[in-house]
Amino acid sequence: MTRPHALIVGVGDGLSASLARTLAPEYDLTLAARTGEKMTAVAEEIGARTALCDATDAGAIAALFADLPKTPRVVVYNPSARVRGPVADLDPVDVHRAIDVTAFGSFLVGREAVKAMLAAEPVDGVRGTILFTGASAGVKGFPQSAPFAMGKFAQRGLAQSMARELHPQGIHVAWVNIDGGIRNPGRTGQSPDAMLDPDAIAREYLGLIRQHRSAWSNEHTLRPWVEKF
Repeated sequence: MTRPHALIVGVGDGLSASLARTLAPEYDLTLAARTGEKMTAVAEEIGARTALCDATDAGAIAALFADLPKTPRVVVYNPSARVRGPVADLDPVDVHRAIDVTAFGSFLVGREAVKAMLAAEPVDGVRGTILFTGASAGVKGFPQSAPFAMGKFAQRGLAQSMARELHPQGIHVAWVNIDGGIRNPGRTGQSPDAMLDPDAIAREYLGLIRQHRSAWSNEHTLRPWVEKF
């Protein structure tokens, strides 16, 4: 049997790289990102396809899906953008771009994934899984981080709406609340308990993908014990 295909959008050297390595034993992979240096290193390591695209460009995302070798069974949207500062000092252009990356890009990728999956034959009642990488900013807004909160609240609302619409049609949609810092390469200065291990997060994504249709999660929170909630 041919292996199923998975698409990860927004690939660098942190969580997305761990996701790619975790899915590689079971899936053929396409990795997509706006720039290619970090993505290429991961792709060469695991033998994945790559594509360069801007997640906020509707035409580019449509072309990305049209170029996939087969209908994806798994699609993960990982990009987000932060702009920090007092609300009165924020540049509207920067805020617009941040919301586009975090929220509008989620919609564009989710839309194309749904179109592709709905056209596919279900396997045991399942057509595919769409996962959005969220953050605690989608549950509570933090000071001087309004654009990130706006983007993540919108992304969470999108995922909730999609789950209610698409779970009955065999497409599993879930939003993953990463409530804490991720121990990405080069990120130091905190104790090991204070940060999430990206490989451990990736295993949770795989667990969501493997969930039985009768017990699908539509939200999943991952949090080190040092975080307040």
